[in-house]
Parts: sequence; C-alpha cells; structure tokens
Amino acid sequence: MDIAPAQDLGRLTFRDADDADVPALVTLIESAYRGDSSRAGWTTEADILQGQRTDPDGVRQVIETPGSRLLVVERGGVLVACCQLEHRGEAAYFGMFAVRPELQGEGLGKVIIAEAERVVRADWGAAEMHMTVISVRDELIAWYERRGYRRTGRLTPFPYGDERFGIPQRDDLQFELLVKDLG
Repeated sequence: MDIAPAQDLGRLTFRDADDADVPALVTLIESAYRGDSSRAGWTTEADILQGQRTDPDGVRQVIETPGSRLLVVERGGVLVACCQLEHRGEAAYFGMFAVRPELQGEGLGKVIIAEAERVVRADWGAAEMHMTVISVRDELIAWYERRGYRRTGRLTPFPYGDERFGIPQRDDLQFELLVKDLG
C-alpha cells in the first residue's frame, strides 16, 4: 500500500514482511535502540539496556504468528522503518517500532503510526491501539501522548534475567500500557 507524501518525506511504501526481510529488520531494530549507532537518533535505549533488542527468531515469530503483521516501510525501495501490529480482539497491539536513527526527527514516525492506526481500523475493525513502553522513557512516552495515546498506569515487570530482552543497566525498569481510542 502507498500513501501520499507528508511534508517532504517522499513516497513511503508499506508491505508485510516476509522471511527474506528478517536479517535487515533485525539490523534496523538493533540500530534504532541499542549500541552506539542508536545514539544518532532519539529513541535509543543504550543508556538503560545493553545487549540485544531482538533476534532473527523473535522477528520471524512476529511475521509467522496468526493475527500478527510486521509492516516494512520503504522509501525509494530502501528499508527505513518497521512496526508490529497484532490483532487482539477489539484492540490492536503496536510494537517493534523502529525508524533508522539518521532519519529520526524528520516526521516519519508520525506518518507511520497514523498509517498503522488506519490499517488496524480498516483490516481488523480495532477500536483501540495498545502498546507498552518502558516507563522511564519519559521523552518517548511524551511523543506518544502527543499522538493521542494515554498512560494507563497499568505496569508489568521488565523480564530481568532474560537476556533476549537486553541487559538492564538499572533496577527500576517496567512496562506501562499506553492506549489510544481509534474511534
């Protein structure tokens, strides 16, 4: 699916990921959140988490799970972003959102999340979009709030000891559920 340009972003193309995309998607997601490359953007988690953000098995699982989609976002045939959408009854879950660090701050994120919301309303009839964000990520939560998401105060523990999710650099990490009414 194509969408019209927003600001000066050029034409973005959205499509469902397949197995051939897995290596590039892992690289994109890691670059947006972990390690020195992530510091080029503002979504880095490098100061609170070390280690991996995802791996090929995790990405493949999102692609292959029924009711789940991993959207690949390309500009000019080049992978620039991705996001996970999962059908959860009346709601949809938004996750695994990554934009190439050097492109962050150009407005891509706003366009991508708006398209993700449109897709889950149109394809699944979702009335709400849910996501979880590490609760200490104040700047990121504020960005989502400006997009209409609200904090719920519903917290779940960070999976300490499971290095598939990274190696915490602090002991106060937990996830907070954010919700947006798509009506």
